[in-house]
Amino acid sequence: MSTPDPALPMVVPAPGLPVRIRIHEVGPRDGLQNEKTQVPTEVKAEFIRRLAEAGLTTIEATSFVHPKWVPQLADAEELFPLVRDVPVALPVLVPNDRGLDRALALGATRVAVFASATESFAKANLNRTVDEALAMFDPVVSRAKAEGLRVRGYLSMCFGDPWEGPVPVQQVVRVCKALLDMGCDELSLGDTIGVATPGHVGDLLSALNADRIPTPALGVHFHDTYGQALANTLAALQHGVTTVDASAGGLGGCPYAKSATGNLATEDLVWMLHGLGIDTGVDLGRLTATSVWMAGRLGRPSPSRTVRALSHQEQ
Repeated sequence: MSTPDPALPMVVPAPGLPVRIRIHEVGPRDGLQNEKTQVPTEVKAEFIRRLAEAGLTTIEATSFVHPKWVPQLADAEELFPLVRDVPVALPVLVPNDRGLDRALALGATRVAVFASATESFAKANLNRTVDEALAMFDPVVSRAKAEGLRVRGYLSMCFGDPWEGPVPVQQVVRVCKALLDMGCDELSLGDTIGVATPGHVGDLLSALNADRIPTPALGVHFHDTYGQALANTLAALQHGVTTVDASAGGLGGCPYAKSATGNLATEDLVWMLHGLGIDTGVDLGRLTATSVWMAGRLGRPSPSRTVRALSHQEQ
């Protein structure tokens, strides 16, 4: 494991981009939920602490879903108290009122709900129609806001669906509006199966703006199935988006969408952003070391190109 050359990448800013980006780190939740390996609770806690020490300020800790559906995160009650003192934002997923109860009991201050832009994925993921899922989330979001929590709304299948194919832009806009109307503070636009391309990203963001959904309320969540995640991220940055989801080491996929491969690797994102002169607050060397450490616990190399390059792992 080597320390990155501080002179690389060369900083060459591009016009019209944000000066700072907030990375919403999803590795401990979205990354680990799709791993075959059951990661011990104390290793998850150490993972979160190391990510915070690397400079990440928002780290999605876990999910309060029923253990039957996501067994890899069945230890949420044990994990959250171990990391509650870490001085960063620690959002957690809550699927329903029971999940919110569990999160509130442990002192969570940020929660997220997860909706779908398509009927097929809503059925596969939540066993409900899109509108039935929204109706389920409405009281959850209302109560979370009444309790003073910040609420994020995840929206899956914004760019394509494995059962339905292309997803009409206005279909995505409709569900985004519903989530904001019920009180979500922020939306994360998910390319769950990684089929987006930059023009599609710009088109969706423009359509959302045209329906009075402001860019500051939007984050992007790209998967790298077809190698498009960084290109799509750059398109979003050019549109003014300043919140980007990423997963340390490129961990994760989606257990309910078998064609979904890993998330955008945080290290690959940071390398690009630093080269563009965009501030992230992240120490790339420490982050890379953390992903190498976690890859060792999982018993396989990291899929992140940057992690492999900086750690001299075999390509």
